Amino acid sequence: MRRYFCPQCQSEVYFDNTACVSCKSSLGYSSSTDSFRALSTLVPLQHGSENICANHDLIGCNWIVEHTETSHFCSSCQHTLVIPDLSTTPNVERWARLERAKRMLFYGLLKFQLPLELDKNTLNGRLQFEFKSDLLSFVGQEAKTITGHKNGVITINIKEADDDVREQQRVQMGEPYRTLIGHLRHEIGHYYWDRLVANTERLDQFRAMFGDERIDYAQALQRHYQFGEPQGWEMRYVSAYASSHPWEDFAETWAHYFHIVDGLETAQSYQIKSADVSGGVYKSSYEEKDFSTLISAWVPLTIAMNAMNRSIGNSDFYPFVLSNAISEKLHFVHNFIHHFE
Repeated sequence: MRRYFCPQCQSEVYFDNTACVSCKSSLGYSSSTDSFRALSTLVPLQHGSENICANHDLIGCNWIVEHTETSHFCSSCQHTLVIPDLSTTPNVERWARLERAKRMLFYGLLKFQLPLELDKNTLNGRLQFEFKSDLLSFVGQEAKTITGHKNGVITINIKEADDDVREQQRVQMGEPYRTLIGHLRHEIGHYYWDRLVANTERLDQFRAMFGDERIDYAQALQRHYQFGEPQGWEMRYVSAYASSHPWEDFAETWAHYFHIVDGLETAQSYQIKSADVSGGVYKSSYEEKDFSTLISAWVPLTIAMNAMNRSIGNSDFYPFVLSNAISEKLHFVHNFIHHFE
């Protein structure tokens, strides 16, 4: 995520700002220009009109509906298929947090120009999201909503938007990291595997790198939850969960690649870099085609950030180690994204 500035007074604003704290101008983010605009400058155009997203007042969405779009919702919100019951305030707040994380997700997808549907004239293959709560059956039993991906639809249990619930699950699962943006980036990896790997010439390359996805998925997950990760998994997988099945390995690696690229963009935007980075100069981490340049900038930066966090008594900013095997998988995802056509 890069730095942004108010178009009226040039004060710094954050990605989720709906107004400038300095001059009080109402602002909206334009995904087509990757910049903020004053809402007072939005005017009807010949082939449509620009406006703030229809979810602005309800959940604080600050994205502008571009004049080329036919929806009343922005390019992120229009992909939400199901929202939770809004009769309770907590659900409104949860939905707002989920959409805020989803806008961060779409920020990266749009920068990489990744396809969001198979056919722009229909909903065929369109990326869609369902934000659901657990439901009570007619006999009073609770039916759990499982976070996951199926046939182009990403479902997120809205409880994940609660920090305390998410932290409890992180501890129970033995995870070093669990965030909303991490969930979304993981699930979107499944979506793009189905879209751009399955039944294509890339499948053999995938199997050579991640393993044969034809092994029984349900049984693989059952083994993982019953017996845990294999010994020495840290040298081959970016997370313990990635060791459960090749599909999960790809999704975890995909999410991690997005963490790296977006983290590097933020560091570069604030002119934060390690003195150890010699030659690791890039115009934009989203545009950089040389994977080694990204890694040469990322690794020393994470070491420095870990040291910074430890100096103020926090846990490590980056609790991961990138082995050669993991770097090769990240390189695969890098090449995949930059040559997906």
